[in-house]
Amino acid sequence: MLLSRRNAAAGLLALGAAASTVGHAVAQQTAPAPDEPPTQFDTGADAYEHMLAPVMINGQGPFQFLMDTGANTSCIARDLAQRLKLASAESARVNTIVGVRQRPSVLIDRLQVGERSRRGVRAAALPLNADLDGVLGVDWLKGQRLELAFKAKSLSITRSKHEVSRDGLAVVPARRSQGQLTIVDADLGGRRISAMIDSGSQMTLCNGPLRAMVAESFRHSPGDAAYRHISMESVIGEQFAGEMINLPFLRLGGLRLGNVPVVYAETHVFGLWGLKETPAIVLGMDLLTQFDTVSLDFGQAQVSFDLAPVPALPTKAYQPA
Repeated sequence: MLLSRRNAAAGLLALGAAASTVGHAVAQQTAPAPDEPPTQFDTGADAYEHMLAPVMINGQGPFQFLMDTGANTSCIARDLAQRLKLASAESARVNTIVGVRQRPSVLIDRLQVGERSRRGVRAAALPLNADLDGVLGVDWLKGQRLELAFKAKSLSITRSKHEVSRDGLAVVPARRSQGQLTIVDADLGGRRISAMIDSGSQMTLCNGPLRAMVAESFRHSPGDAAYRHISMESVIGEQFAGEMINLPFLRLGGLRLGNVPVVYAETHVFGLWGLKETPAIVLGMDLLTQFDTVSLDFGQAQVSFDLAPVPALPTKAYQPA
């Protein structure tokens, strides 16, 4: 299918691109039990279209946690941890879009999301934006399926299941790496790239190799390659800069996207995800919310894009390079 892209609002760009707070070796929580029940609940939203899940902590709440598929562990707002008088735990190294720092952490006796709960959760305590109480990372999703229903404004965590592409549904193969899923059947103008789903990022980001690929493709049309400098801020208030560029054509499996605005920012997390040297894009909420539902299946290593009213093109079989 060929989708047109809406332009990102300039007002959001000044404060936006709240790229994921990515933890690394932060929490030592228990893996989900195999008989854990599926859960579904309505979500809220903040000013930047992030999906917010109601979370109970030690029987109190609900509190608003950002569902962040770009984070490999969960964290809690420092102010909330102090208000709940959570016990201090060993400090942890936390990776964000800007870099890595040692951060204080706390111990949560019980953290509950819908019908699912964890005990003995060690979480980094971070100075999050005022409207966030915490971040839910993919540590909740080992071998599970996460469905982000943007149109219905709901979120569900269920058992893994195999899907195939059909009319209105594009199923794209992915690779598991450090808890995340990286789409492997993707290209820009016929040249292979990597793509990740990051529901914690308001804007879609790209790295230097992909920016160089775009610049090369516009050699004979320099006016189309004009870049716009923008300032951005992470969810913990870190400032960083980027350039707004347009991708003329992007394919994700059976999906074909045209005129895709992305932000080039040579950020710390591309190296963390092993994507520093290869052309890569991180799909943020500005793109994801154009679909009815986006599902990440960590058991099957698949990503599904559901836009039921529009027929999808057949997905090409992926042949490893």
